[in-house]
Amino acid sequence: MNTMLRKSVLGVAGLAFAGGVFAGPIAAHAAAPVHAAPVAAVQADKPAVDKPAVDMGKLVPHGVQGAQSKIDLNGEQTANAKAIIAATKKAGMPERAAVISIATSLQESKLENLGHLGDANDHDSLGLFQQRPSSGWGSPEQITDPEYATTAFLKGLKQVDGWQDMPLTKAAQTVQVSAYPDAYAQWEQQAADLVAPNWNS
Repeated sequence: MNTMLRKSVLGVAGLAFAGGVFAGPIAAHAAAPVHAAPVAAVQADKPAVDKPAVDMGKLVPHGVQGAQSKIDLNGEQTANAKAIIAATKKAGMPERAAVISIATSLQESKLENLGHLGDANDHDSLGLFQQRPSSGWGSPEQITDPEYATTAFLKGLKQVDGWQDMPLTKAAQTVQVSAYPDAYAQWEQQAADLVAPNWNS
Protein backbone atom coordinates (compact mmCIF):
# COMPACT_ATOMS: atom_id res chain seq x y z
CA MET A 1 0.00 0.00 0.00
CA ASN A 2 2.84 2.27 0.86
CA THR A 3 4.46 1.48 -2.53
CA MET A 4 1.20 2.23 -4.37
CA LEU A 5 0.79 5.55 -2.63
CA ARG A 6 4.39 6.40 -3.37
CA LYS A 7 3.96 5.58 -7.10
CA SER A 8 0.78 7.68 -7.25
CA VAL A 9 2.45 10.68 -5.65
CA LEU A 10 5.47 10.40 -7.96
CA GLY A 11 3.16 9.99 -10.98
CA VAL A 12 1.20 13.13 -10.07
CA ALA A 13 4.44 15.04 -9.42
CA GLY A 14 5.79 13.87 -12.77
CA LEU A 15 2.66 15.05 -14.59
CA ALA A 16 2.79 18.38 -12.81
CA PHE A 17 6.45 18.79 -13.76
CA ALA A 18 5.85 17.78 -17.37
CA GLY A 19 2.81 20.08 -17.55
CA GLY A 20 4.84 22.97 -16.17
CA VAL A 21 7.65 22.42 -18.66
CA PHE A 22 5.32 22.26 -21.62
CA ALA A 23 2.79 24.83 -20.46
CA GLY A 24 5.38 27.47 -19.62
CA PRO A 25 7.12 27.80 -23.00
CA ILE A 26 3.87 27.29 -24.94
CA ALA A 27 2.09 29.98 -22.95
CA ALA A 28 5.05 32.33 -23.26
CA HIS A 29 5.28 31.63 -27.00
CA ALA A 30 1.55 32.21 -27.53
CA ALA A 31 1.65 35.52 -25.70
CA ALA A 32 4.69 36.86 -27.59
CA PRO A 33 2.90 37.95 -30.83
CA VAL A 34 0.50 40.14 -28.87
CA HIS A 35 3.41 42.34 -27.76
CA ALA A 36 5.65 41.88 -30.80
CA ALA A 37 6.61 44.84 -32.98
CA PRO A 38 5.31 43.29 -36.24
CA VAL A 39 1.73 43.67 -34.99
CA ALA A 40 2.26 47.42 -34.62
CA ALA A 41 3.79 47.53 -38.10
CA VAL A 42 0.69 45.88 -39.56
CA GLN A 43 -1.52 48.47 -37.87
CA ALA A 44 0.70 51.27 -39.21
CA ASP A 45 -0.04 50.04 -42.75
CA LYS A 46 -3.67 51.12 -42.28
CA PRO A 47 -3.46 54.90 -41.68
CA ALA A 48 -7.13 55.56 -42.50
CA VAL A 49 -8.18 53.50 -39.49
CA ASP A 50 -6.12 55.65 -37.13
CA LYS A 51 -7.35 59.01 -38.47
CA PRO A 52 -10.23 60.68 -36.68
CA ALA A 53 -13.52 60.67 -38.50
CA VAL A 54 -14.92 63.95 -39.74
CA ASP A 55 -17.87 65.11 -37.70
CA MET A 56 -20.90 65.00 -40.02
CA GLY A 57 -22.35 67.86 -37.97
CA LYS A 58 -19.59 70.07 -39.38
CA LEU A 59 -20.30 68.93 -42.93
CA VAL A 60 -24.10 69.21 -42.87
CA PRO A 61 -24.90 71.28 -39.77
CA HIS A 62 -28.61 71.75 -40.52
CA GLY A 63 -29.30 68.50 -42.37
CA VAL A 64 -29.82 68.27 -46.12
CA GLN A 65 -32.66 70.17 -47.73
CA GLY A 66 -35.04 68.61 -50.21
CA ALA A 67 -34.64 65.58 -52.45
CA GLN A 68 -31.03 64.60 -53.00
CA SER A 69 -29.39 63.66 -56.28
CA LYS A 70 -26.37 61.41 -56.71
CA ILE A 71 -24.21 60.51 -59.68
CA ASP A 72 -21.52 57.88 -60.12
CA LEU A 73 -18.12 59.50 -60.41
CA ASN A 74 -15.24 58.45 -62.63
CA GLY A 75 -11.56 58.85 -61.70
CA GLU A 76 -11.31 62.38 -63.10
CA GLN A 77 -14.37 63.59 -61.21
CA THR A 78 -13.11 62.03 -57.97
CA ALA A 79 -9.70 63.67 -58.51
CA ASN A 80 -11.45 67.01 -59.02
CA ALA A 81 -13.36 66.57 -55.74
CA LYS A 82 -10.06 65.85 -53.98
CA ALA A 83 -8.50 68.92 -55.61
CA ILE A 84 -11.37 71.05 -54.27
CA ILE A 85 -10.83 69.61 -50.77
CA ALA A 86 -7.07 70.27 -50.98
CA ALA A 87 -7.61 73.86 -52.13
CA THR A 88 -10.13 74.44 -49.33
CA LYS A 89 -7.66 73.19 -46.73
CA LYS A 90 -4.88 75.28 -48.29
CA ALA A 91 -7.13 78.35 -48.04
CA GLY A 92 -7.55 77.62 -44.32
CA MET A 93 -11.29 77.15 -44.60
CA PRO A 94 -13.33 74.50 -42.76
CA GLU A 95 -14.90 71.27 -43.97
CA ARG A 96 -18.25 72.99 -44.54
CA ALA A 97 -16.64 75.22 -47.20
CA ALA A 98 -15.48 72.09 -49.04
CA VAL A 99 -19.01 70.67 -48.95
CA ILE A 100 -20.45 73.89 -50.38
CA SER A 101 -17.72 74.01 -53.05
CA ILE A 102 -18.20 70.40 -54.14
CA ALA A 103 -22.01 70.70 -54.17
CA THR A 104 -21.64 73.82 -56.32
CA SER A 105 -19.33 72.03 -58.73
CA LEU A 106 -21.65 69.03 -58.88
CA GLN A 107 -24.46 71.34 -59.96
CA GLU A 108 -22.42 73.45 -62.35
CA SER A 109 -20.32 70.80 -64.11
CA LYS A 110 -20.90 67.41 -62.43
CA LEU A 111 -17.30 67.81 -61.16
CA GLU A 112 -15.99 67.88 -64.74
CA ASN A 113 -13.41 70.51 -65.65
CA LEU A 114 -15.29 71.71 -68.71
CA GLY A 115 -13.72 73.65 -71.52
CA HIS A 116 -15.75 75.61 -74.05
CA LEU A 117 -18.71 73.54 -75.21
CA GLY A 118 -19.42 75.39 -78.44
CA ASP A 119 -23.11 76.11 -79.01
CA ALA A 120 -24.00 74.26 -75.80
CA ASN A 121 -21.83 76.60 -73.72
CA ASP A 122 -23.51 79.02 -71.32
CA HIS A 123 -21.94 82.28 -72.50
CA ASP A 124 -18.21 81.96 -71.69
CA SER A 125 -18.58 79.71 -68.62
CA LEU A 126 -15.69 77.31 -68.03
CA GLY A 127 -14.26 74.83 -65.53
CA LEU A 128 -15.53 73.08 -62.44
CA PHE A 129 -17.61 76.05 -61.27
CA GLN A 130 -18.61 77.36 -64.71
CA GLN A 131 -16.96 80.67 -63.96
CA ARG A 132 -16.88 83.35 -66.65
CA PRO A 133 -13.77 85.24 -67.72
CA SER A 134 -16.01 88.12 -68.81
CA SER A 135 -17.35 88.38 -65.24
CA GLY A 136 -13.89 88.77 -63.75
CA TRP A 137 -13.30 85.22 -62.46
CA GLY A 138 -9.96 84.95 -64.27
CA SER A 139 -8.54 83.93 -67.61
CA PRO A 140 -9.76 80.74 -69.33
CA GLU A 141 -6.48 79.06 -68.32
CA GLN A 142 -6.92 80.10 -64.70
CA ILE A 143 -10.54 79.07 -64.24
CA THR A 144 -9.90 75.66 -65.80
CA ASP A 145 -7.22 75.04 -63.15
CA PRO A 146 -9.05 73.26 -60.27
CA GLU A 147 -6.99 74.91 -57.51
CA TYR A 148 -7.38 78.40 -58.93
CA ALA A 149 -11.10 77.94 -59.64
CA THR A 150 -11.76 76.63 -56.11
CA THR A 151 -9.75 79.42 -54.53
CA ALA A 152 -11.70 81.99 -56.57
CA PHE A 153 -15.00 80.43 -55.46
CA LEU A 154 -13.85 80.41 -51.82
CA LYS A 155 -12.84 84.07 -52.00
CA GLY A 156 -16.40 84.82 -53.04
CA LEU A 157 -17.78 82.60 -50.28
CA LYS A 158 -15.68 84.37 -47.62
CA GLN A 159 -17.38 87.63 -48.60
CA VAL A 160 -20.84 86.23 -47.84
CA ASP A 161 -21.73 87.28 -44.31
CA GLY A 162 -22.80 84.28 -42.24
CA TRP A 163 -22.19 81.70 -44.96
CA GLN A 164 -21.31 79.10 -42.30
CA ASP A 165 -24.83 79.26 -40.84
CA MET A 166 -26.96 79.59 -43.96
CA PRO A 167 -28.42 76.83 -46.12
CA LEU A 168 -25.91 75.50 -48.64
CA THR A 169 -27.96 76.55 -51.65
CA LYS A 170 -28.21 80.15 -50.41
CA ALA A 171 -24.45 80.39 -49.78
CA ALA A 172 -23.64 78.88 -53.19
CA GLN A 173 -26.18 81.06 -54.99
CA THR A 174 -24.84 84.22 -53.40
CA VAL A 175 -21.44 83.46 -54.93
CA GLN A 176 -22.58 81.99 -58.25
CA VAL A 177 -25.66 84.12 -59.07
CA SER A 178 -27.26 81.25 -60.99
CA ALA A 179 -30.50 81.22 -62.94
CA TYR A 180 -31.39 78.16 -60.81
CA PRO A 181 -30.77 79.36 -57.24
CA ASP A 182 -32.21 76.32 -55.44
CA ALA A 183 -30.46 73.66 -57.53
CA TYR A 184 -27.35 73.43 -55.34
CA ALA A 185 -29.24 71.90 -52.40
CA GLN A 186 -29.74 68.55 -54.14
CA TRP A 187 -25.99 67.80 -54.04
CA GLU A 188 -25.36 68.43 -50.35
CA GLN A 189 -25.34 64.78 -49.24
CA GLN A 190 -23.07 63.56 -52.03
CA ALA A 191 -20.71 66.48 -51.38
CA ALA A 192 -20.59 65.61 -47.66
CA ASP A 193 -20.01 61.96 -48.53
CA LEU A 194 -17.02 62.99 -50.64
CA VAL A 195 -15.53 65.29 -48.02
CA ALA A 196 -15.93 62.89 -45.06
CA PRO A 197 -13.37 60.23 -46.12
CA ASN A 198 -10.99 62.64 -47.83
CA TRP A 199 -10.69 65.59 -45.44
CA ASN A 200 -8.10 63.92 -43.19
CA SER A 201 -6.32 61.92 -45.89
